[in-house]
Amino acid sequence: MSVDCFKAYDIRGRVPDELNEDLAWRIGRAFADWLPGTEVIVGHDIRLTSPAMADALARGLNDGGANVHHIGECGTEEVYFATAHYGMDGGIMVTASHNPKDYNGMKLVRDGAKPVSGDTGLKDLAERVDAGDWNPVEKAGTTRSLDHRQAYIERLLSLVTADALPELTIVTDPGNGGAGWVVDALESSVPLSFQRLHHEADGHFPNGVPNPLLVENRKATSARVRETGADFGVAWDGDFDRCFFFDEKGRFIEGYYIVGLLAEVFLRKSGGGKIVHDPRLTWNTIDICNTFGGTPVRSKTGHAFIKERMRAEDALYGGEMSGHHYFRDFAYCDSGMIPWLLVAELIGRTGKPLSRLVDECIERFPCSGEINRTIDDPPAMLKALEAEYGPAAQVVDHTDGLSVEFEDWRFNVRASNTEPVVRLNVESRGDRGLMEAKTAELLQRMGG
Repeated sequence: MSVDCFKAYDIRGRVPDELNEDLAWRIGRAFADWLPGTEVIVGHDIRLTSPAMADALARGLNDGGANVHHIGECGTEEVYFATAHYGMDGGIMVTASHNPKDYNGMKLVRDGAKPVSGDTGLKDLAERVDAGDWNPVEKAGTTRSLDHRQAYIERLLSLVTADALPELTIVTDPGNGGAGWVVDALESSVPLSFQRLHHEADGHFPNGVPNPLLVENRKATSARVRETGADFGVAWDGDFDRCFFFDEKGRFIEGYYIVGLLAEVFLRKSGGGKIVHDPRLTWNTIDICNTFGGTPVRSKTGHAFIKERMRAEDALYGGEMSGHHYFRDFAYCDSGMIPWLLVAELIGRTGKPLSRLVDECIERFPCSGEINRTIDDPPAMLKALEAEYGPAAQVVDHTDGLSVEFEDWRFNVRASNTEPVVRLNVESRGDRGLMEAKTAELLQRMGG
């Protein structure tokens, strides 16, 4: 049986040729053999194939002796939350996030919602699935429903200072993914009003697969913000573990600057602490840490690396410019719901609109945003760029790909772990013209 659907961080594949219910059963059976425990959370997203896939997964877990606590249709962060909150031995979320609608997949965690990735068990699971050689089981497990929703909502609210939340109007756009129910559940507990867009969960994706990183998917959210005069907008991907922001002018905000704003929120509250960030764009985050008494910690890109580093450093918060935000008080896991509540709180505390908060950062550290290019030989290209730019640089870093820093500008180039592309990010110290010129120069060197 092919195990090509096992990727670096999760399981993803086209249904039914790369991932199907038979394979889902085998994954459950292998996870039960591999897991040092018997209690497992299972949940699924709103894709049409997800309920049956989750049921097959649960049967495999049961046949391997594991007890399944099924939380039903949910977001990925709800599986993370339930696994940690209820002291489970592991958890599996059936989701393909923002992939095309004929895809599905799984995200796996062990106790404490620690991620299971290639280096921490996923390769072993793939080998077990491929071999189909199962450990003997004395007694099959059971499947029962678990209602976690009230506890989950209470945890979200516990991370916000309620009296600091202002009366704001927010456009919320789940993209017909799963985020709508959380907005509805929060409404009675916060002084916020919502302008709902693409609110109903619909696995047919009538408005396209929810992925706000696609420029064409941002238009409706942006327009609704302008039409309603909302204070800001927020949109999610299908399993809502990532969120994306629009200011009160309807402008899409680069995730890099949101990382800095959230770092500021936590450092203001705590008076100090460690903030983990990825190496693609760094100067704004470092500057905010220095301003508010924090310690910036650079980590390799990717949720498994960020979470591992946060645990090692006991960091308050970790953020990636891709829209993933991680929180110590949320089992070091990523959440797409906590960030927009904290941004609303920051607007209330500072009295500044989101556009002004972001513009202050953009003026200090303008950036290119992430630019993707297909390159025939990424290692050779990285070697050539280092040979050209490295000798005159102040810093050359290989934490993730190649980062090169000069006094007034820097860049990072890295090969994607999930797609056949190379990603470029460039930033400068207050000089947009320099940043744009260096971006064009690097793209020419890369052949783009």
